[in-house]
Amino acid sequence: SVLCSLYIPVLVGDAIDAIIGKEQVNFAVILPKLFTCAVLIGCAALAQWLMNVCGNKVTYNTIRDMREAAFKKIHRLPFSYLDAHETGDIVSRIIADVDQFADGLLMGFTQFFTGVMTILGTLVFMIMINWKITLVVVLVTPLSFFVASFVAKKTYRMFSLQSETRGEQTGFIDEMIGNEKVVQAYGHEDEALEKFDDINLRLQKWSLKATFFSSITNPATRFVNNVVYALVALSGAVSVVKNPLAFTVGRLSMFLSYANQYTKPFNEISGVVTELQNALACADRVLDLIEEEPLSPDADDVLVVNEGEGHIRLEHVAFSYDKEKELIKDFNLDVKPGERVAIVGPTGCGKTTMINLLMRFYDVDSGSIKVEGKDIRDVTRKSLRSNYGMVLQETWLKSGTIKENIVTGRPDATDEEIIAAAKAAHAHSFIKRLPDGYDTVIGEDGGNLSQGQKELLCIARVMLCLPPMLILDEATSSIDTRTEMKIQEAFAKMMKGRTSFIVAHRLSTIQSADIILVMKDGNVIEQGNHEELLAKGGFYSRLYNSQFS
Repeated sequence: SVLCSLYIPVLVGDAIDAIIGKEQVNFAVILPKLFTCAVLIGCAALAQWLMNVCGNKVTYNTIRDMREAAFKKIHRLPFSYLDAHETGDIVSRIIADVDQFADGLLMGFTQFFTGVMTILGTLVFMIMINWKITLVVVLVTPLSFFVASFVAKKTYRMFSLQSETRGEQTGFIDEMIGNEKVVQAYGHEDEALEKFDDINLRLQKWSLKATFFSSITNPATRFVNNVVYALVALSGAVSVVKNPLAFTVGRLSMFLSYANQYTKPFNEISGVVTELQNALACADRVLDLIEEEPLSPDADDVLVVNEGEGHIRLEHVAFSYDKEKELIKDFNLDVKPGERVAIVGPTGCGKTTMINLLMRFYDVDSGSIKVEGKDIRDVTRKSLRSNYGMVLQETWLKSGTIKENIVTGRPDATDEEIIAAAKAAHAHSFIKRLPDGYDTVIGEDGGNLSQGQKELLCIARVMLCLPPMLILDEATSSIDTRTEMKIQEAFAKMMKGRTSFIVAHRLSTIQSADIILVMKDGNVIEQGNHEELLAKGGFYSRLYNSQFS
């Protein structure tokens, strides 16, 4: 494309020189030149189209790969990273920042590389025509680079702040939409709007500054380039007057055309540079996510636990989220296959942390957790977690049908098995009342289902898998008392012969547990069954009596 465009001024200059004077036009020279010009224009247009096709393909394949890499990385990141970063900010990186990066790439491919090729090509042609005037052009033009470089440094900082603030705003909007009922219930609308306005004003501030600095570049470089063009025209005209045979009018027209083509890319590149500043600022945030340290990979000689019996042993386990604040220290526990272990204690004592360690969402700081006599750090995460069935207080349902949500753990389950699991979880009756039964499509996080119905679906999901070990973290907290009694019966059948860990605040739900661990400040302060702990008259006894006094 550039080569075709650069050769056209040579043909036009020769055609001008073929116009000697009035009624002295050499059409034998002019017409072939004009025909060649038309062919070259067509070739340049075709090459430009092909370049755009290639540029688009490269760009959109690149951002496809970036989004895929970022999304894959989310599944391999430690939970400590996800807990420390806002969901909305991570979403903004994968969606908005990648889009901004794509815009910068598109401009870079179509203008930046074309501009560089044009500058190099015009320099060669101008030196061939008149090296002295070319020297004037080369000496003055670098002023454009100094201007663009000065503005680019300012612009990058502004675009970085713009991207960070946009991520903060996305996170806040996501947080407010997800909790709008709580916001309105507590009359928090004005405070939420005030905080949103603060973020929005900061975003406006950085966006305006980024746009202002980036908009300076083009007129500044255009001014420098116009000065160059004027100097070339003046010096070229003087050369024609002094020696019209050595430097003809046609050659002057060629040189002016090349001078214009030489300076034009500086305008385009300066505009592209500001866009690239935005693109690079956004790419930086995405690459920070992609290059984040992942979970330590499973070793090559790692073991696989298949259908274990459920023997779990914790030896001198110590763990804390903040290394300066101790949470769990020197914790020991030996759970025999089929035993039911209940974990109770005040809020923040480490109950949910125990679940995180058992599932290896976090690794212990010291000590070890063993399953079937194998340290879980020597077992593949996938095989370890496949041996657990987990129902959490925070339900998670994906957009899709009721059936698709129940079969998450067993995609190959038959309709009869799905219905049996739903009946065991006492979810079948409300599912049948839905418009399309098991084929009813629910929205994000369960749509219009009640919290209790969501929990029943999560319980049905576990009922369908029935792994050798179970974790129930406040699994019936949103279910009415009558249904809870039925669920407890279903759980009793399900837990028979399976090692189970039950986290509960309502102590009525854990009276039949084989072992009750009473936790306080990360330590197990009491251990035994319900009757033994009541007889001790200690912390558990006080907790129990406070609920049933």
